[in-house]
Amino acid sequence: MDDDRFAQLRETRATAPHAIAQAAAARRARPLLRGDGRLMIVAADHPARGALGVGADPTAMADRYDLLGRLLTALGRPGVDGLVATADVVEDLLLLGALEEKVVFGSMNRGGLQGATFEFDDRFTGYDAATIAAMGLDGGKMLTRIDLADPGSVATLESAGRAVTELAGGDLVAMLEPFWSSRVEGRVVNDLSAQAVVRSVVIASGLGATSSHTWLKLPVVEGMAEVMAATTLPTLLLGGDPVGPPEATFASWAAAMGLPGVRGFVIGRAMLYPADGDVAAAVDAAAALVHTETSVTA
Repeated sequence: MDDDRFAQLRETRATAPHAIAQAAAARRARPLLRGDGRLMIVAADHPARGALGVGADPTAMADRYDLLGRLLTALGRPGVDGLVATADVVEDLLLLGALEEKVVFGSMNRGGLQGATFEFDDRFTGYDAATIAAMGLDGGKMLTRIDLADPGSVATLESAGRAVTELAGGDLVAMLEPFWSSRVEGRVVNDLSAQAVVRSVVIASGLGATSSHTWLKLPVVEGMAEVMAATTLPTLLLGGDPVGPPEATFASWAAAMGLPGVRGFVIGRAMLYPADGDVAAAVDAAAALVHTETSVTA
């Protein structure tokens, strides 16, 4: 916490708030896709929804300085193309100089707080399309959970559709993360069967007045070929928390990377907080699945 970089970050936030916009304007951007046409993105928007747990630790992401240190390590690794996060995290990393020549997606809806009675009414409490454009970011990301038994879902769908249209109008990517979800004993559970994921995909794909700039962020599940057959949209895979032996998990991720339409991975808590504590090694292993000599299947 007493790192000189963080001391300067706190001072800048207190005395020179306009430095954030200046850093955004001066940031060196890059094309969305380059080289092999694949993306490896790090996600750090979990805390804004009150989701701080990783594995058995319910508050793993609560220490902002520890989180920033892990993100700095991850973003500095070869093959890591960018970040998806809320404004507070994006701005910290901007001021720390960690987003040069990175793809950056702003997280837009974080109002569905984890464990809340209104969790499915996932209000757009984060970035909006106008600010994403003004800050020179590449697009916006939306969590889009659908529960047929909860009326909050329709508000989320309506807001997401509007955001998709607005982002496309600004030539910005709309990254939709759909789930078919329900409450089980009061807890939100995502149905990860291929059939449920397909249903969420086809609904999310139709949101907005145009899908010209829509990308999908989808979990890796059994039957991924069936899932990817349900859409022509560019897709990033969600690594999620590994289940079972790491070798089996990475094998399933590698197989999914070879499917038509898959453009890369979004990694989050599992790679930022690996069991052995070696963030660099965990991120490198995931990046090796994305950036290979194998050409992308269009």
